[in-house]
Amino acid sequence: MAKAGIEMALWDLLGKAQNKSLGEMLGSQRKQVEVGVSVGIQDSAQELVKVVASYLENGYQRIKIKIKPGRDVVETKAVREAFPRIRLQVDANSAYTLETAQALQPLDNLDLLLIEQPLAEDDLWDHSQLQPRFKTPLCLDESILSVRHARQALEMGACRVINIKAGRVGGLSNAVDIHNYCIKLGIPVWCGGMLETGVGRASNLALAALPGFTLPGDISASERYYVEDITEQRFTLNSDSTITIPDGPGLGVSLDRSALERATLTTLTLQ
Repeated sequence: MAKAGIEMALWDLLGKAQNKSLGEMLGSQRKQVEVGVSVGIQDSAQELVKVVASYLENGYQRIKIKIKPGRDVVETKAVREAFPRIRLQVDANSAYTLETAQALQPLDNLDLLLIEQPLAEDDLWDHSQLQPRFKTPLCLDESILSVRHARQALEMGACRVINIKAGRVGGLSNAVDIHNYCIKLGIPVWCGGMLETGVGRASNLALAALPGFTLPGDISASERYYVEDITEQRFTLNSDSTITIPDGPGLGVSLDRSALERATLTTLTLQ
């Protein structure tokens, strides 16, 4: 993630030097990208439905809910029954083993976009054994750190969708490489989120506008996570569940210096 942050700063410098936006430099093909929201495990299925309802009222049209053993099928069924037509997916964050993942089989009947990272991040083989048992696509997240991992996973049939996070894979260049590999194979990708500030959010939006990103990303509006962000620009949700990509040079955002100072814990000056 440190490497990704430094590389992102260099992309910003290059864009400002060339008077080009990050989207232009990466090859983005849209001005807005579809986004969704990720909802954590709640106290009950009923409470989860209420939380999902609030985000739908805010305008989000794709919902991802977190699951774990014992808090999976009942919760997902409750959301699907309450909202039969929403775009819905689940994220297990490696909470299952190949054996315990059999409990997820009823999810196959709930018209989900995908089941994200059901098994451990280093369990490509077990994912390859699990995917054929499901008609719902498995999506790998933490398992994919490079093009090599993407190639191995797809050759093994371990997944049918890949979540790309620039921070996780070491930067935008690696993220684009994974995207390019997947698009050649017709494998859909989407952009995951890692609680980015406005700086990282601007970067993610430009990345998510590449043509292979055909599923909504976890790039929620600024207010979803921050009362005060460190950029002067705030990202808001459009009426069609999209967010507009910055079109200024580089990342297209400027720092709110006073907000940054209030959030700073320590500084290091290199000369």
